[in-house]
Amino acid sequence: MVRKVSTPLILLVVLSLVLSACAPAAPAVTPTVEPTVAPTQEPTALPSPTVEVKPDIAALWTQLIADLPAEKGFGTVSAVKLNEELAEKPLFLLDVREAAEIEKDGFIEGAVHIPVREVLKNLDKLPAPDQPIVVYCASGHRGALVLSALKLLGYTNVRNLGGGLGAWKKANLPVVTGSMPAAPQAGMAPEIKDQALYQTLNDFLSNLPEGFYTVKADKLNADMVEGKTLVLVDVRTPKEVETEGYIAGAIQLPFSEFMSHLNELPTNTPLVIYCASGHRGAIIMMGLRLLGYEAVNLAGGLNAWKAAQLPVEGAVDWNATWNDFLTNLPKDFYAISAADLNAALADKPPFLLDVREAAELEKDGYIEGAIHIPVREVLKNLDKLPAQDQPIVIYCASGHRGALVMAALRLLGYTDVRNLGGGLNAWKKANLPVVTGNVPAAPTAGTAPEIKNQALFKGLDDFLSNLPENFYTIKAPDLQAALGEANKPFILDVRTADELKTDGYIEGSVHIPVNELFARMSELPQDKATPIVVLCKSGHRGALAMMALRMIGYSNVSNLAGGINAWIAAQLPVVK
Repeated sequence: MVRKVSTPLILLVVLSLVLSACAPAAPAVTPTVEPTVAPTQEPTALPSPTVEVKPDIAALWTQLIADLPAEKGFGTVSAVKLNEELAEKPLFLLDVREAAEIEKDGFIEGAVHIPVREVLKNLDKLPAPDQPIVVYCASGHRGALVLSALKLLGYTNVRNLGGGLGAWKKANLPVVTGSMPAAPQAGMAPEIKDQALYQTLNDFLSNLPEGFYTVKADKLNADMVEGKTLVLVDVRTPKEVETEGYIAGAIQLPFSEFMSHLNELPTNTPLVIYCASGHRGAIIMMGLRLLGYEAVNLAGGLNAWKAAQLPVEGAVDWNATWNDFLTNLPKDFYAISAADLNAALADKPPFLLDVREAAELEKDGYIEGAIHIPVREVLKNLDKLPAQDQPIVIYCASGHRGALVMAALRLLGYTDVRNLGGGLNAWKKANLPVVTGNVPAAPTAGTAPEIKNQALFKGLDDFLSNLPENFYTIKAPDLQAALGEANKPFILDVRTADELKTDGYIEGSVHIPVNELFARMSELPQDKATPIVVLCKSGHRGALAMMALRMIGYSNVSNLAGGINAWIAAQLPVVK
């Protein structure tokens, strides 16, 4: 039998199925997973960003300048001194010029050639940092830049040839031509501890422009005439400025104190630095450029400016002044004999000026009618002298100091001044009378003449005021002893040829008549520190030559007291 399903039941089942299909799905269940715990460890440190430490240029240059004192030539060596050192033992000579310059002008024998832009890339070609090195270029500018860089990197015995190869040649010292220096040998470069400083210095030298940051004298003068904006900075010593003058408008900031005066410099104006020859100017220029200033160095310094015959303020051209004075000395050399003075005193007495010390007057007496003003005080008492066109006769003990005062007065415009030849000694030798037992009457003050050239006056007054105890003389026995020493003095005889024939001369002396001295300066030692003794007959002309040489920069010149007469009187040998 077939069982029948009722309709209502069928409908109920269908409805249930439909409702079941329309219901929402049950949410999925994610199984819980316990996290795995890693062992405890320090987090990995990330590298810190590199911070560039820039060199403290101001501090570095302050120390560099302190290491280059004036008494050591600011780190220079003269051509003559270098030549002497090279004769004793070889030095490492570094020529930093360009190859074309060497081909054209030659080089110093034994030099190693590394152009300025390449030096710091070739430290392995240099000796150890404590070994002596002398750098040179054409004029001293590039040499100073290399010296500065090497010293800042720890080289302790570096010098620059003052004036460069130009000064070497001027001193008539030999150069090698027709070839190039031998290639430098590579060794071990020193350890550079301050890489930032090395990079700064190497970047500076490597990128030097064609003119090496210099300006020539004629170009600078043209720029100044055209009114270009610039500031001149003179880095010489106050003494140099006073004696050598300065370029108009320059501000003076001495090399040794320079870095403490940076606040006195404009920051947005081109600077032109200068010194005497270019060495100090180059060092300052380099420091300023590394500090961000726009600076150049006057090539050859004030010496080059003067050589170009460009104007200098506040100074006397002592070379020209003394050249004119000595060249034009009359036959009597502005001296008067004891007999002629005695005759003049009996006829129309001149103003008689005794320039000895008070103790000398008390001991040896004085010529009647004389006025007493010691040599060091004369130019401070021009109001005690007669007018500049009145006759004046000066005397001292032997003629030496009298000659100095005579020259000073004539250079200041006194037109009738003479010196007693042989001084009071010659007066007494002629059996002429002296006053003893008292001192001359004090001079009467009047009106001092107007001195138009104050720089001339100051230079002469400084010379006389600062005369040492021996007044720059040397006695005959002392000269004889000095001639027996290894470093014997250069003997300069300024008498006439006829006098040498008559009286003889000291063996080894060089003869240049006083009127020809400045025309024959090349015959004198080129190193102005060389000991020189000048002599004439009695001391008058020798004093004039000594004064002239000292006032143009020779630092070790003496006059033979009493001249050849004193030498012969001491029974010392002469050649005839």
